[in-house]
Amino acid sequence: MTAPALSTTSPLRVRGLRKAYADVVAVDGLDLEIAPGECFGLLGPNGAGKTTTIEICEGLLQPDEGEVSVLGLSWDRNERALRERLGIQLQETQLSEKLTVTETLRLFRSFYPKGSEVDRVIERVQLEEKRHSRVGKLSGGQKQRLALACSIIGDPDLLFLDEPTTGLDPQSRRQLWDLIEEFKSSGRTTVLTTHYMDEAEILCDRVAIVDHGKVIALGSPRQLIESLGAEHVVEFGLAGGQVGGLTVELLGALPGVQEARIVNDEYELKVRELHRAVPALLSALTERKLELSKLTTHSATLEDVFVHLTGRQLREA
Repeated sequence: MTAPALSTTSPLRVRGLRKAYADVVAVDGLDLEIAPGECFGLLGPNGAGKTTTIEICEGLLQPDEGEVSVLGLSWDRNERALRERLGIQLQETQLSEKLTVTETLRLFRSFYPKGSEVDRVIERVQLEEKRHSRVGKLSGGQKQRLALACSIIGDPDLLFLDEPTTGLDPQSRRQLWDLIEEFKSSGRTTVLTTHYMDEAEILCDRVAIVDHGKVIALGSPRQLIESLGAEHVVEFGLAGGQVGGLTVELLGALPGVQEARIVNDEYELKVRELHRAVPALLSALTERKLELSKLTTHSATLEDVFVHLTGRQLREA
């Protein structure tokens, strides 16, 4: 992939980034450039190198090779200035369980020369009723909202969120989405890693799919989905593991079908015209006296893009 053109206004520019642990290459010549004010998603399976990339950009790791520019500054020369302008939420945030929510945020607010009022941030993360509760008494979702509050208390210009909603219930995820949307609407920049494709499609202006330490696809969620050339995906299985003359070549030639393949002993069709493909499929099965064990259809998603590019589900290590 051609390296992106560098600009002087990008909040985050990465060129030729490389990081290895012994014989394992975590990041392998990665290039990125993020535009001001966008929410940028970094997606990939476990072990793809995205967390290592984020931690280098956050100044937590040193790269073996490559250049990183954050807000036009470098970690080698401008560490303190960068710390005062960044917000960071790690995958796992360990906070003192003896402090209350208010005490925790007052502590984090003291780290920054400027920032938001503690009471205002508590309100934004919907922890008003828990302001006097100790951290150790909070639920998982409440702790995640508090961690996000700690990351935005300094009114950052650039916000790093590393899988902020992993393990949360649907309501807590939605509440965090609202907070991220609010930050984004203020015109500031967010870098987000996530395992959830619906999250990326809703929140991100652009996403980079990373695998084996390299960017293998880059664009808006809509652009990447359109790159499949199919509007829908049809998945089906056959009763009793029947195969009987049903080849991917035959399926790929059905009306409305763009591509067919076998995934985990089931069939997957990428379809342009669902109203033509499904009746044709059912007719083909009837002619061969084959019975379905399952049949599902859905609009093409980023998950389908990832499987198409790598042959793996997003959450596979």
